[in-house]
Amino acid sequence: MATTNDLKNGLVLKLDGGELWTVVDFQHVKPGKGGAFVRTKLKNVLSGKVVDKTFNAGVKVEVANVDKREMQYSYMDGDDFVFMDTETYDMLHVSRPTVGDAANYLLENTLATVAVNEGNVLYIELPAAVELTIAQTEPGLQGDRSTGGTKPATLETGAEVKVPLFITTGEKVKVDTRTGEYLGRA
Repeated sequence: MATTNDLKNGLVLKLDGGELWTVVDFQHVKPGKGGAFVRTKLKNVLSGKVVDKTFNAGVKVEVANVDKREMQYSYMDGDDFVFMDTETYDMLHVSRPTVGDAANYLLENTLATVAVNEGNVLYIELPAAVELTIAQTEPGLQGDRSTGGTKPATLETGAEVKVPLFITTGEKVKVDTRTGEYLGRA
């Protein structure tokens, strides 16, 4: 248990009958009249829904024990992604829905942060940017500006990203894992 005075960004709270919420933003407010309160923006760990919630100052909130470990993606086992703990070498099976969009940027031996609460995997967190090879893209034609100077390219993981016209098949590029945008050549 913690009080609202202990809130900080990234802290995971257990509210409303066991649902897990991450503190995205918080602000302590002391109005001229009345008691102080804490205005927070919370994100549901499982669904990703973001809500605003206000707590009175000093109210006790339950903090969830979330264990974040660095793990290495090893291979696919049916529909599950198998991650290996880099310290204990334990194997952890993670379902496709839990991995979500991170699957578009996962190659074997990629390091990721895996968040676990009470034995359940909550989510997978990749580095902000990854380097991937372009598996296939059409040649860009000089003067073709109808698409704003970009063209679609398929990455080695099967994900599609918009790249500048000068990028060719086989080149390594940096991709933002949060937005799926091209960041530059690797």
